[in-house]
Amino acid sequence: MEVAVAVFGLLFLLFVAAGVFLTVKAAQAAKRGVDRKVAQARRTVEDTTLRARQFTQPGVVGELAQLRLSLRTCMRATQEVLGAASADDPSLGEAVSLFERLSVHGRELDDDLRRLEREPNRATIGTRLPELRERLERITHSAESLRWAARDRARKFADDDLAALSDQIDMEAGALRHWTDAPTGRERPQGAETGAGAGSGGAPGADRSSGSGGSDGSGYSWGAAAEEAEEPPAITARDPRTRPAYPWEKAPEREPSRRTEGSGGIPG
Repeated sequence: MEVAVAVFGLLFLLFVAAGVFLTVKAAQAAKRGVDRKVAQARRTVEDTTLRARQFTQPGVVGELAQLRLSLRTCMRATQEVLGAASADDPSLGEAVSLFERLSVHGRELDDDLRRLEREPNRATIGTRLPELRERLERITHSAESLRWAARDRARKFADDDLAALSDQIDMEAGALRHWTDAPTGRERPQGAETGAGAGSGGAPGADRSSGSGGSDGSGYSWGAAAEEAEEPPAITARDPRTRPAYPWEKAPEREPSRRTEGSGGIPG
């Protein structure tokens, strides 16, 4: 009894631990989903604000907004391309790690641009803009190089796969059209007419006067074989005495026996 209680207690603890583990995992997944949606909403709001500032505030403020928008758009596009391509091509792992290192510099540049937006001295902003613009060009150029290299690699693989598939389809199509070179089965062999002519003409010295033909020396009569092949066998009538009798049939009446002519007796 104590063993059963201990077993049930252990099972209960295992179920409780499994429930807690699944609850924690579900909570973490829900938190990650919420954080992802919040970050996406924040990025959308910031992009919309930067576009509005770019067109509504000319000068250094609008230029800062344009630089930040260009940086964010380029880095996001490269991240999406590398993430989608690396799932199918493991060899892009090095490119993904290089992009992560490049993203660190991109985030630092975005932070510098954001701090300059709150700078009240426009002269200071104008002084630092050339250096920030150069950094932006270097970062975006590197990101575009990785993005276009990944796209070209994926396109090359797709072209090679399409070429191999086209070759296989051409080979299969040729195999399906192979019936034109194969014999149809309706053509007679070349030696058939020769054999028929030799059989009908006969060898010199053969007896052609007889309708049944002769023998070829092996004891087989070609004429008899021809007659058996052409004339169907006769159908023999069934003997009524051997026909099976069925219980529902009436027994046939017997005919009176005929006396012979020489008996001379009259039945009395």
